[in-house]
Amino acid sequence: MTLPPLAAYVHIPWCVRKCPYCDFNSHTHEGGLPEEDYIDALIADLDGDLQHVHGRELGSIFFGGGTPSLFSAASLDRLLQVMQRRVAFASDIEITLEANPGTFEQARFRDYRVAGINRLSIGIQSFNPVHLKALGRIHDDREALAAVDMARRAGFDNLNLDLMHGLPGQSLEQARADVDQAIALAPEHLSWYQLTLEPNTVFYSRPPVLPEEEVLWDIQEAGQARLAETGYAQYEISAYARDGRRARHNLNYWQYGDFLGIGAGAHGKLTHPDGRVERYWKTRQPRDYLDRDKAFLAGSKVLSEQELPFDFLMNALRLVDGVPSAWYSQRTGQPIESIAPLLDQSVQRGLLEPWHRQLRPTEQGRLFLNDLLEMFL
Repeated sequence: MTLPPLAAYVHIPWCVRKCPYCDFNSHTHEGGLPEEDYIDALIADLDGDLQHVHGRELGSIFFGGGTPSLFSAASLDRLLQVMQRRVAFASDIEITLEANPGTFEQARFRDYRVAGINRLSIGIQSFNPVHLKALGRIHDDREALAAVDMARRAGFDNLNLDLMHGLPGQSLEQARADVDQAIALAPEHLSWYQLTLEPNTVFYSRPPVLPEEEVLWDIQEAGQARLAETGYAQYEISAYARDGRRARHNLNYWQYGDFLGIGAGAHGKLTHPDGRVERYWKTRQPRDYLDRDKAFLAGSKVLSEQELPFDFLMNALRLVDGVPSAWYSQRTGQPIESIAPLLDQSVQRGLLEPWHRQLRPTEQGRLFLNDLLEMFL
């Protein structure tokens, strides 16, 4: 079978401070970071995954965390150079670095750009100082604005801003002000999503007071309308972009491409030449990841025929336009006729468009995506 496109995710797990809403594999660092040792470990981890490349090139690389911008440009440059020697890079490869405003330094970000990182994803979350404090962020509103300015002066012409809504005590007017401020900064891409209380977080164990459901709906509708009228087209549940600036790395996830996952707690997805689809994950604790006597791989699972429909559709149906129906069989190895009765039921319930050419949710299906996906469990 023809293997899907390939990307790489690199996890750097350290943060200055753990945010109370964060359920990612992140760890507060004390003292110096083991940059050199961790880059060595990432290279060794990559070498173990090279068997799954099968001659493909990397279309994108994403440095996530944690706060990857705590690492020096020299360290990330060393890793990128090794990666390019091991795996071919697409000529137009997208290389994204997550960064938080409290870690911005002009010279450092100029050096990131020189190293080949060509896209920044800046974790703003809000421009309101009261809400930033409630979220446990290490930056204030002035640092958020300064970060975007420094990124531009460092040469980045492809920026994503992460922005939350539905924050503790947030009003419709305050949410609108955040969206308007983000638009005024003219990023190429916006990730605008509602705060959720995830298990194993401080907010989950001690929930803050969040806006009422009616206010949340008003915020969602007002924000989407404002983004649309200013040229930010929604192409995924929480992703908005100007023409030609969709996030290629995230699109690869949603379109059921493959991705190598390296780093403490990183996840990956592989399609094997015999058609098996496998998900795998690396050991979470940095100290274990850095221990050369321990394996990087913490676990893996080959998806069964019963699991593949949900796994494919929970990604593809996040997209406003969905994906070509032919991709289902191409990327799962299963005939789409095997789920045709469930697809037909989804159409009858008004959650899915007629599916013979495109697997695409209706507007109702996007609003009630969990209901749609439950049909395929």
